[in-house]
Amino acid sequence: MGEQTTITTADGSFSAYLARPAGAPTAAVVVIQEIFGVNAVMREITDGLAAQGFLAVCPDLFWRIEPGIELSDQSEAEWQRAFALFNAFDVDAGVKDIAATISTIRQDPGAQGKVGAVGFCLGGLLAYLTAARTDADAAVAYYGVGIDGRLAEAEKLTHPFLMHIAEEDGFVPKEAQAKIIEALEPNKLIEIHTYPGRDHGFARTGGQHYDAEAAALAGQRTLDFFRKHLG
Repeated sequence: MGEQTTITTADGSFSAYLARPAGAPTAAVVVIQEIFGVNAVMREITDGLAAQGFLAVCPDLFWRIEPGIELSDQSEAEWQRAFALFNAFDVDAGVKDIAATISTIRQDPGAQGKVGAVGFCLGGLLAYLTAARTDADAAVAYYGVGIDGRLAEAEKLTHPFLMHIAEEDGFVPKEAQAKIIEALEPNKLIEIHTYPGRDHGFARTGGQHYDAEAAALAGQRTLDFFRKHLG
């Protein structure tokens, strides 16, 4: 279903996986990768959004380190490589690359003007920062890692933002979850859902902590959110 496209910035160009809907798109959505790169799971999510009527694009945010990285969560070696990429990744540059992706997709002949973003894991943090720093019309974060350390930017959240928090997230302790909820819940533009008993990556198809019921619930909430705010 998808195709490769190119995003150009002042620092250089990078690839992105683009999926177009069968009919005229209702809006565009930027899919923000996990620490495993633009892999089969990210392409599946991008294709799924296209099947729901969105013009969906997943940029290769690791291009500054090494273009075209594609890992899974099925081996210890891949996990170690993914964590190394996470540690080497420049978050601020990544948000700028997402902003460039948003700008590019707004100009696509198939776009309808509004652009949302949805991110997972590292991408969840980037979705939060995308909501704070870019002109995205709405954003969704799945089990974002490190948001509690960047709550000073919460005051810049002026567009609708949806969060999915796994209550048993091994990478986001309960204390961090509480800080996030306390800081963000008063903002009426922010919608927060928590998932009891679920761990990090509960929506990653085939992953160790994948939970079909929670993934389906979060996925439907995300679709409803985008249809409400991007339609």
